[in-house]
Amino acid sequence: MLTCFAPRAGADTVPIVPVTRDGFSKWLKTLSASNRTWLQQSGFAGESWTHALIPDEKGRIARVAVGVESAGHVFALGGLAQTLPSRTYSLTADLDDAAATRVALGWALGAYVFTRYKKAKRETAKLVWPKGADRDQVEAQARAIYLARDLINTPADDLGPSQLADAAKAMARRHRAKVEVIVGDALLKRNYPSIHTVGRAADNQPRLIDIRWGSARNPKVTLVGKGVCFDSGGLDIKGAASMKMMKKDMGGSAAVLALGDMIMSAGLKVRLRVMVPAVENAISGNAFRPLDVIRTRKGLTVEVGNTDAEGRLILCDALAEADSEKPDLIVDFATLTGAARVALGPQLPALFTNDDRLAAEWEKAAACTSDPIYRMPLWQPYRKMIESKVADLSSTGDSPFAGSVTAALFLESFVSKGTSWAHVDTFAWNERTQPGRPEGGEALGVRGLFQLLADRYGR
Repeated sequence: MLTCFAPRAGADTVPIVPVTRDGFSKWLKTLSASNRTWLQQSGFAGESWTHALIPDEKGRIARVAVGVESAGHVFALGGLAQTLPSRTYSLTADLDDAAATRVALGWALGAYVFTRYKKAKRETAKLVWPKGADRDQVEAQARAIYLARDLINTPADDLGPSQLADAAKAMARRHRAKVEVIVGDALLKRNYPSIHTVGRAADNQPRLIDIRWGSARNPKVTLVGKGVCFDSGGLDIKGAASMKMMKKDMGGSAAVLALGDMIMSAGLKVRLRVMVPAVENAISGNAFRPLDVIRTRKGLTVEVGNTDAEGRLILCDALAEADSEKPDLIVDFATLTGAARVALGPQLPALFTNDDRLAAEWEKAAACTSDPIYRMPLWQPYRKMIESKVADLSSTGDSPFAGSVTAALFLESFVSKGTSWAHVDTFAWNERTQPGRPEGGEALGVRGLFQLLADRYGR
């Protein structure tokens, strides 16, 4: 149960009044002269993501005014759970059920604090459940996003491939899903050679986590997430500044585990498969090297252009296996390239897909959920950039241009032309705190894709 909600209002519950910038002047006239003076002196003018505490005649908090784009925006109250005094509050706006659910979810997402190593500095403010909010949906989605954030925020000494597998198994057990984990040299026996190659240098052995759930009668949806629990860069070692944040290089796996959690909680009518190749890209005597040629599950050979481009090598084996079942949809999430961040920055995941209908549906769902994503081109002429003279493909090619596009084209090589497939190149991190999105690990794009799948496959 989420502790940031209260079941009902009490005598000391403080009302929260949402105010838009356009409606501020009209609302101000409804207040007493002393309250108007207070707000004017405090500088509150209804700007979005601002708030003001309004006192009564005895100096106690009588109400909270919060500036919003709209009262039903998912993050309308997202910045308040950790900033308001630790009391109980209630929302005064009259919202329909869908809007009430969105606002409650935004409150819950803003209440998140990572407390594994450090206690919270204060108790989170509580919100009385808004009337009409779907509590089960809010609880399930918030729990899933919390899971992703916790996994990404946890450093690699406590979240290597084996611990990531344990977390995946715990999530799957809640839904009575089947889980198989293929570990170490068993990857070679089961024909996942590129996953083994990338992870073999680490003491915490590489593995493939494979979760299955749902009726075989339903359309098959397969999710693949990059699970590089720490990326040193391998022999092409990263500098200290670039290596510092590499605990989050398993952000793609966190995203698909969170999405899988949402799908199973909602009971969507799909046959779900979640695959996470989990490795640590380490350095030792048996680490893979630049210009090594490795074999993949699909049978294609790949010349290693740079050992720091390891994510696509573990994903390609998982994608080949996913594609072999001819699912209705394959989506992979990965913290794959710096080039995507140069192009779009930290807040916009890059979407690459061979399916125009999927892209249109996702863009619509992203707008509805305020979970943005931006489509990038699978520009086929750039395939020449990943040609190799000695193997079927180069993992990187030798051009400094279009790094996120060539990475996506590399992955596309492991998916059949008739398969609906999307690749999300994500940052998986909030660089700074925003309403509902605290600094740290983040499941970018997950809520939007869940909405798309719920629209397609029902709840």
